[in-house]
Order: sequence, then C-alpha cells, then structure tokens
Amino acid sequence: MGRALFVKIERGVVPKEIFDRSVPAHLEYVRALRSEGRRVETGYWAERGGGMMIFEAGSLEEARAIVAGDPLVRDGCVEFELHQWCCVAAGT
Repeated sequence: MGRALFVKIERGVVPKEIFDRSVPAHLEYVRALRSEGRRVETGYWAERGGGMMIFEAGSLEEARAIVAGDPLVRDGCVEFELHQWCCVAAGT
C-alpha cells in the first residue's frame, strides 16, 4: 500500500516551560518514525505560536495513530488538526 502525506497543525496549550519538557521525547519520536523509513518533518511557526508535522502514513487511521503517539499530544501540550495533504507539484 502506498503512503499519503498528512499534516498535523498544532497550537500549544500549556506554558512554555511545561511544553519544553516534552520536546526531547517529541524529537526522539520523529527520529523513530524516520528510522522506519517514513518521511517526516516537524517544526514551529517563527511568527506565532504553534507548529506543524508533515508525515507519511498508509491511511487516515494510521495517521491518527501516529499523532496519538506523539509525546506533545500524549502529554496534553497541544491541540491539533489533522489533514491529508494532496500535493499537486513536488520537486525532485
């Protein structure tokens, strides 16, 4: 089965000092997803609070499970929206 791209758009809901405690585990989670051969990028908005993770998953259900496993979500640090992203032009 092929993989689609999904986007988790998030907004922090806890004080920064609490949020920052979950960041190392979040980054380790992203590294683990990459070690599975999955395309995944994560980051934050420079001009305002919040961030985004774009990643590959085989289905919406799998994408939901990936998001649920993210320490930022598990620890209650963010509210998020999950969307499938249909790319119409990509570079090589």
